[in-house]
Formats: sequence, structure tokens, C-alpha cells
Amino acid sequence: MSRTLPVVAIVGRPNVGKSTLFNRLVGKKLALVDDRPGVTRDRREGDAHLLGVDFKVIDTAGFEDEDPQSLPGRMRAQTEAAVREADVALFLIDARAGLVPLDEEIGRWLRAEDTPVVLAVNKAEGRAGEQGAIEAMALGFGEPILLSAEHGEGVADLFTALLPYIDRPDDEPEVDVDEEEEARSGPLKLAIVGRPNAGKSTLVNRILGEDRMITGPEAGITRDSIAIDMDWQGRPVRLIDTAGMRKRANVTDKLEKLSVADARRAVDFAEVVVLLLDATRGLEAQDLKIADAVLQEGRALIIALNKWDVAENASSLFNGVRAALEEGLAQVKGLPVLTVSAVTGKGIDTLIKVAFETREAWSRRVPTGELNRWFEAAMERNPPPAPGGKRIKPRYLTQVKTRPPSFVLFGTRVDLLPESYRRYLVNGIRRDLGFGAVPVRLTVRAPKNPFDR
Repeated sequence: MSRTLPVVAIVGRPNVGKSTLFNRLVGKKLALVDDRPGVTRDRREGDAHLLGVDFKVIDTAGFEDEDPQSLPGRMRAQTEAAVREADVALFLIDARAGLVPLDEEIGRWLRAEDTPVVLAVNKAEGRAGEQGAIEAMALGFGEPILLSAEHGEGVADLFTALLPYIDRPDDEPEVDVDEEEEARSGPLKLAIVGRPNAGKSTLVNRILGEDRMITGPEAGITRDSIAIDMDWQGRPVRLIDTAGMRKRANVTDKLEKLSVADARRAVDFAEVVVLLLDATRGLEAQDLKIADAVLQEGRALIIALNKWDVAENASSLFNGVRAALEEGLAQVKGLPVLTVSAVTGKGIDTLIKVAFETREAWSRRVPTGELNRWFEAAMERNPPPAPGGKRIKPRYLTQVKTRPPSFVLFGTRVDLLPESYRRYLVNGIRRDLGFGAVPVRLTVRAPKNPFDR
């Protein structure tokens, strides 16, 4: 059993270095960082480990005084929620800019909350931060911690200040778990991908049952890929919301390029990927490119038609999408195509259920005996060709790994097998051995002929 980790929420106005400090504490470049303000929108979580203490860090959007219905206003609501759930708020200000009215407003808000506050002055390398530190004393949170998130200065002092709020005794012994069994029984890593405005964040919020992600009519609200842990009918799920992926030719902004790259890394991390389509727009060429990229990475793929509650000509739309997938993704037949509504919640339980079943197939290992009985029968039904009169002699087939299922075919001249015969074997493995529509990889290995010179 895992303990609930203490939580540190980093708050402050835009562009004071919250995401840089977040990356420093978790030891990875998880959050997108750019010179312009307002890069972070949704709150992002990461696990940190310092001097034997484990805790969770939350990177929040820059705190702005805007209309609650505007995008900055909705971002502020996410920050407020993060602070209320945290064990301690890390209030960050910019040493070089000094104390500004928005810092004072944030300070008044934090004093009205019950969450303890640790004040830190960022960008204080050298003597640049002395004046900012003096001004920060007026906020009433005691002497601030001077640090440089970019260069790592002052992190030890910061940790010392946080320690009283995050150091908990470890009452539960660690339990050794078999690595493969842990992978199968651990959280389902489920990523939601698709074009902008397909409804990915709205779907994530509906699955979670709370407004965890910022949503709205504006395209491209989500920038970071956000992973959220949850339970579905007693089973753990790690849900990953991603930025919308447009055609590469249309992506010219540096920040959008970073967001799309982050979404692709989320696909690499996932086990099962849901490609969310907008049912009011149908299947487009960009959707097929995203699907192909997911399959090339060896991830299990599910197609979900969102906004089904407002779709017109539903039956012909569904059949048209399925036919286009069969033609455009010839390497995988029979992909699950489901209908959902992120607004009403229709089809979500089915979506999660199919995701678990798909992961089970993606993780399946076939016993060697069963595999080679199938292989012999497949060879009898359709013997391999003899290109140029040279007979190909496949000997046996073995599964070398799972997740994705990968097989190696051994035999004489098997490297001469045409692509059509390899597809015959792969399709048969999927159809007959319980792999369904998950990506299956097949490589061939022929012994070297000592006389071929």
C-alpha cells in the first residue's frame, strides 16, 4: 500500500519562475517553461524526493485579478483549489522586480486561507535579490528564502523551511512486488489525445467528476500534459490530458511546438491511448496521422467519438469513420470505436472498461507451446512462398516481450519473406491468440550462410 504524500503548492503571479522551480524540485523538465508570462494554465503535479523525504509538488498558473469567467479567471480558480488541498503553499516572488501590487493581493488571499505559507524570493542569485528580499518582509510571512530556481541556489534552505510541513513518519513497510505483475495490476496509464477543441479536457473532468482541467470555447487551452491519479470501480487509473495536435505545417508558435512535443511524450508514457474525435466534424487526415503515430510507438489505441449527443446522421457517421479507419490504418484492423459524450457522461464507463481490456491484451504473453501449435497450423493453411525458386523454411516463432507484444521468427531465408506474408502472420496472431487490435511487432532472424561469399 502506498501512503498519501504531503503536498506543496507553488503559487505566485505570472513569470516569477514557478515552473522552473517545479522542474528543479521534481528533478525533471516536466513543466513547459518560456520567457513569456502565462505559460502554465492547468495545475501540474510531480513527485519530489529530497534528503530522504518524499512529497508531491503542484505547479499552478500565475495568479491574476481577472473576471472569473475569463480564461485567466478560470486559471485562478484552479490555483485556489490547489492551495486548499495542499499541506503548505510555497509563495514565490521575483527578487529583481521587487514587491508589486499583485504580490500584495496574493499575500492577502493566502492570509485568509488555512494553508500554511512559506515565502521564497526567486532570481536572487548574486546580490540581485537583496532589495526584493527586504521588500518581501512587508508581506507578513516572516523572513523569505532566497533562491535561484534556474541555477539551484538556495534549494537546501527552501527544503529546510518546508520540512516541518512535509516530513511524516513512514509507518508502512515497503512491499516487494513482482515487476511484471505490478505493471499489469498497477494504474492504467490512459492518455487522451486529439485535435484542438475535440473535448479532451471536458472528458477528463467528466471522468474525474470535478472541474480539474480548465475548459472553454477557446482552442488550445491545455498546454502541459497533465497526469491525474484516480480510481475507477476500485481500480487505479492514471489519466493524462494532453494538448491538441494540429497539422505540423500550422504549428509555428514556439510554445505550441513545446506543447505538442509534450503530448507526444505523454503517448510514450501511456499504455492505452484514446484518440478523441469531434463527432460534429468526423474523421480528418490529421486524426489518422495521430493514430498512426500512436501505433508506431507500440501503444494500444482506442477511437472515441465525442459530442455524440449532438451528432447528426449518427449511424452513417459511425460507419463512415469505421470504414475510413480500416482503409487509413491498414496495419491494424478492428480498432475499438466507441461513442461518448463528455457533457452528459454517456459511454464513459464503457470507455474505461474497454481500456482495461485493451491493456490486458497489450500485456498478454502466449505460452511457447500454444504459440508454436498455432504457427504450425498457420503454415499448413498458407505455406510461405519460394521467391526466385528458393525455398523459405520457417522453423519456430517465439514471443520475446510484451507491452507491445513482440515476436521473432527463426528459420532459413526468413529474411526473404514478403511483406504480405508477414502481415498474414501478424493478423493471424492478433485474431487467433487474443491480441485483438493492439499493435503486434514481428521481426525475422535467419542464420548466416557461411558459403554466401
